[in-house]
Amino acid sequence: MNASSATMPSGASYDYDIVKMFTIASIVWAIVGMAAGLYIEITFGRLRPVHTNTVIWGFGGNALIATSFYVVQRTCQTRLWGGKFLLNTMFWAWQAVVLIGAWALVAGHSQGREYAEYPLVDNILMMIGLVIYAVVYANTLRRRSQPHIYVANWFYM
Repeated sequence: MNASSATMPSGASYDYDIVKMFTIASIVWAIVGMAAGLYIEITFGRLRPVHTNTVIWGFGGNALIATSFYVVQRTCQTRLWGGKFLLNTMFWAWQAVVLIGAWALVAGHSQGREYAEYPLVDNILMMIGLVIYAVVYANTLRRRSQPHIYVANWFYM
């Protein structure tokens, strides 16, 4: 499917604002996480978990959400379900997960499991963000204007 063959019903438009927000956030968190990784080459301490978790959840999580929202809109030829408030709530909840998690790790609060160090309160906020993501994604699939569901959509779920 190319860009010209993916058309929506007249008068409709795609939700690119949320895609842009998650893309920009992934770039910002990539820079922050990788800068922390560079710094730990010089000194090793609490910054290693900050580096790994920021790159995984900040860069990877935002990039995954951005690409999945882009793909589901294009392949289903419909806007994202839920409206701006729900999408923005999910976006800011996810950014808070990364920021609170990094702050907690620097402060010495950790679960002590590699790549899963964020404290429990942060995990709860992460689950809220992921549940909102799943609801938005599944309902966008449900209201698609295409009879076919592309396989790529199932990889994001």
